[in-house]
Amino acid sequence: MDTSSADAPTRLTDRKRQAIVDAAIAEFREHGFEVANMDRIAARAQVSKRTVYNHFPGKDALFDAILERLWAATEAQVKLPYRSDLPLREQLLMLIAQKLAMSDDPQFLDLARVLIAEAIHAPQRARDMLCRLGGREEGLTVWIRAAMADGRLKTSDPAFAAAQLQALVKGFSFWPQITMGQPPLDKAQQRQVAESAADMFLAFHAAD
Repeated sequence: MDTSSADAPTRLTDRKRQAIVDAAIAEFREHGFEVANMDRIAARAQVSKRTVYNHFPGKDALFDAILERLWAATEAQVKLPYRSDLPLREQLLMLIAQKLAMSDDPQFLDLARVLIAEAIHAPQRARDMLCRLGGREEGLTVWIRAAMADGRLKTSDPAFAAAQLQALVKGFSFWPQITMGQPPLDKAQQRQVAESAADMFLAFHAAD
């Protein structure tokens, strides 16, 4: 039996689902969650409205799918296991470089804009959806925990320390692009942001 032929319906279904989510991102960006229309989403995705509802029972499910995609994009691009044999600064610069690269990704920025806009207009819905992600821990927090266990970082709250570092980076390469439409940082600017953020973080959190 030709397995490629057997897998064809699954691939077609996956493509339709992806097209629907892409259409929902565009629709939510243009009209907002409340005004977004399932008929327009179906038209954008070039599928029937029935097909949309076969995949997603409503706009909440579509919004969940967008949130999942954003999380998956973040996890895929920011994965760096802690290494005890490398200097902390070198590892931090690699982690920050991965995060900076996401600000060059138009799809990632589109996803973030949709979610941020909805969080502003309906904060409770955004909080509920984040809660549904459960106990997932961001990759940087995992790295910090490992460095703490190795006696090389000191902090009572790894998640807070990760948020501090994120803020140092996103203040230059995320929020200006999301809210003000500024262009991505060039290589020299990225290096400046990465080095200063890593040095400030280690000055405060590195173990003596």
